[in-house]
Amino acid sequence: MATKNLPRRIAWEVLLDVATKDSYANLLLPAKLARTHLGVQDAALATELTYGALRQQELYDAVIARAARREVSTIDPEPLAALRLGAHQLLSMRIPDHAAVSETVAVVKANAPKAAGFTNAVLRRISETDRDDWLDRVTAGTSEVARQALEHSHPEWIIRAMTQALKGHGRSAGELVDLLEADNAAAKVTLTALPGLCERGELPGTPTRLSPVSVTLDTGVPGHIPAVAEGRARVQDEGSALVALALAHASAPEGTWADLCAGPGGKAALLGAVAGGEGTRLEAFDSSRHRAKLVRTSTQALPAVTTAVRDARDATGPYAKVLVDVPCSGLGALRRRPEARYRRTPADINALAAPQREILTAALDACAPGGIVAYSTCSPHYAETVLVVDDVLRRTPAEVLDAPDVLARITGADAAGFASVSRGDGRFAQLWPHVHGTDGMFLALLRKAHR
Repeated sequence: MATKNLPRRIAWEVLLDVATKDSYANLLLPAKLARTHLGVQDAALATELTYGALRQQELYDAVIARAARREVSTIDPEPLAALRLGAHQLLSMRIPDHAAVSETVAVVKANAPKAAGFTNAVLRRISETDRDDWLDRVTAGTSEVARQALEHSHPEWIIRAMTQALKGHGRSAGELVDLLEADNAAAKVTLTALPGLCERGELPGTPTRLSPVSVTLDTGVPGHIPAVAEGRARVQDEGSALVALALAHASAPEGTWADLCAGPGGKAALLGAVAGGEGTRLEAFDSSRHRAKLVRTSTQALPAVTTAVRDARDATGPYAKVLVDVPCSGLGALRRRPEARYRRTPADINALAAPQREILTAALDACAPGGIVAYSTCSPHYAETVLVVDDVLRRTPAEVLDAPDVLARITGADAAGFASVSRGDGRFAQLWPHVHGTDGMFLALLRKAHR
């Protein structure tokens, strides 16, 4: 296959692996780009082809089914990956139709030649009209929720859950479209400078709007940046950095800190850097041996951090500060992991409920009197955020601190912009992709009662 078509081949390979092997594009694509040494423009094209096709898969599958006159479940994975790739070029990119069709079919010819004719015929049918017309065709006679699900490529249950989340966290349901569009916008790479090891000004890119230690990387490969390669800076979403900074800046007695669900290690690295600067230690745990290994790699430049394989529910302490970034649906990070929207179901939310409550309870038990527990999720889903904390607090009393106020002091922004539900004299905080430009991180800061 010609070198010029390498971006499409890479995108096709990632889409195929995501569909057939449950791979994650945000892990697979960077590795492929590094191995092939694509130039900046070709790497950007491969990235847009991959993530664009994944973000809008719900719509593209409906269009493909109509154009192919058969359900996508009956189409073999190899041509289906190519059809999604071609649909994105035809309906959402400024690529001439003839190039989108011919170059995509060339990928199929080289890898699944028997499917080339079928792929060519369906893509030519898709190219006969534009995105708006296709959207009208596939949503004709459907409900408003069904139309939103196709137009913005979010399953209907997520549409309903996000609507509830907006209202539950004190925002307007009228923001839903903005939120869905933010999920489908390309998220830029954000770097965090680890305090004491790296100054933000040392990193290329643009300082972020909120985090005082982060920059947005405009171009380039993060691993080629010396501070990142040396472990003095990390690729990390700004929202994740703010969660770690909020716990680090919250007032608590002296003592060891802990990150009980530390993998893959981004928050642990930032917390460990701050802890080391304050003369204390961070103990980082994860129940997965693989994820604990990632934590060790992430914190290798930080002597104040120790790592072990341990279930969060087995924590002992006592710890002055405890972070529990619990396993969750990841609905707040769909812009970075777009395929998650098609893999998650409401049953997953229910299955996570018990572990989330157990981990938060264990964190409070392991916390020293007067210490601080930060409960966070990369999801705004009401059942993973407010309901979990409220339920645990009914059985394990603790003071709810004003998390939005802590974030305001860190960022210089208005606390009201971070505010979620009020509890006593405190408040929970919720970050939003469409408001803050971050992943949808939830944060509750809880002070353990003195006995």
